[in-house]
This record gives sequence, C-alpha cells and structure tokens, in this order.
Amino acid sequence: MPSNRNAISILVPAANGAYGGSRWPEVLARMTAPLAAAGLAVEAADWTTGANLTGFGLVLPLLAWGYHRDGDWGGQLDRWAAAGVRLQNAPAVLRWNADKFYLAAFEAKGAPIVPTAFVDRITDTALREAAARFGTDRLIAKPRVSAGAYRTIRWSPGIALDDAPVDAAMIQPFLPDVLDGGELSLLYFGGRFSHALRKRPQPGDFRVQPEYDGIITPHDPAADELAAAEAALAAAGEPLLYARVDLVRDLAGRPVLMELEAVEPDLFLQYDPAAPARFAAAVAAAARRP
Repeated sequence: MPSNRNAISILVPAANGAYGGSRWPEVLARMTAPLAAAGLAVEAADWTTGANLTGFGLVLPLLAWGYHRDGDWGGQLDRWAAAGVRLQNAPAVLRWNADKFYLAAFEAKGAPIVPTAFVDRITDTALREAAARFGTDRLIAKPRVSAGAYRTIRWSPGIALDDAPVDAAMIQPFLPDVLDGGELSLLYFGGRFSHALRKRPQPGDFRVQPEYDGIITPHDPAADELAAAEAALAAAGEPLLYARVDLVRDLAGRPVLMELEAVEPDLFLQYDPAAPARFAAAVAAAARRP
C-alpha cells in the first residue's frame, strides 16, 4: 500500500539524456500547480534511474520524454510493475502505446485511422510500394517507437533518406489538411473530454509540435471529431486516466486517427482555463481510489 495517497510523482527526462535540456520544466510547472491546488504533493523523478516509487499514491509518466531514445523503457515498466508502483496509465497501456503498431489493432476494432503500412525498415522500395498502395507519392515515414517527430520525414520520389527511421517504421500518406485544417488534439481526463486544440505547422513545414513552432489554438471539436476520438478510446479497451487523441481529416474530409497518446502527451493545459482543474480532479480521484 502506498504510504501517502496524496503524494504524486511525475516522471521527467534524464538530465543527461536527449531531452534533458528541453522545455519540460515549464510543462511540469503547468501540471504541478493545479495538483498542488487540489491538495496533492508532487515530486519529479528521473524515469531512467530506477528510483523507489512505491511510496507514492500515484506515479504519472507524463514527462517521461525520451523513452524512445534513452534508458530501458520496457525494463523499467517491468520493474515498476513488479514493485507494485501505482502507475497511471497502467503499465500494460504504457507498453503497447509506446509502439504505434497498436494502430493496426485499433483499425481492426473499427477506429478510423490514417492508412498505414508497417515495415521492418525504410527503403526506397518500401516507400514506392506504399505510394502505389495509397495512390499518392507524398508520404510520411516515422519510427514505430517515436515521439516529438523524431526521425519523421515527408517523402516524395527523389527525396534522400538521410533522416529517415533506422528501425521498424510506419508509412502513411501525407494528408494535406494538416497544413490548413491542422492536426486536431482532443484531451481526455478520467475518460471524459476536457478540451481540444488545433495545431498547424509553420509555412513550409509539416511538423506541428511546439519544438517546431507549431501554431496552436483552442478548438471546439465537431460532432464527427468527437465520435472519431471516442472510437479510438473504445479501441483502447481499458480506462485511461489521461489520453490525447490526435486526428486529421483525410482526403474525403473524414476525421481519422493519427495517434492516441497515453504515455507522455503534452496536455496543453494552458489553452483552456478549466482544463487544469479537470486534470487535477481526475488525478486526485485516481490517487485516492483503493
């Protein structure tokens, strides 16, 4: 049993890792403030060190940035689970959600996804075969285990593969609405919709993350966007304390799933005045649950 259910640990990047000098402290501050206001004591813990986390009411891997590049994510999950650490989301979720092959399972369960080809590695041949399959030679390739647009490329014939994924990867058609309509992110806390954002890239780019100066604005989701997000959450098959559902409209104008992020999503709490309190309430309820 945890010694203090009001004590919360948020996992953060390794100081000497790929994301040690990134913007994570400001994101941590946005998460910590509403939790503290709700009467919870928050401590940050470097996720790579194997620190003892059993005394916390809840451990949130919300800032375990670098799990795809630093340390041993799968091994850490095993050790935490064996020690009885109260991780949320659950270790099983954190495992499958780290590999975007879950999209294939989601599609089989009826969730609308961006058409995706999974390959052992990125080659010109694999890209040309995907182009023929999707009916377009404008493609996106990314690692199956990735975050923050790491080694994500936009490809057309003649583009060099210098920055392409080097391991198991996925190929998708480039959907031009990401430039105009943007990537739509719907945030859920405790299974309930909280708020949504529209993320557009800078002119000439296709990446929408803050690290690439993505243009981010609040968004009021349409009914079909909410339905697509709910289908993705249903495909997950288990309750999630937090989730960010990223959608884009396909060539037919339908919202389709890019990814459901249940490991370490930026929650973008600063874009809705009521979002921090919703987040804190969901966390407090989970921490105090038997």
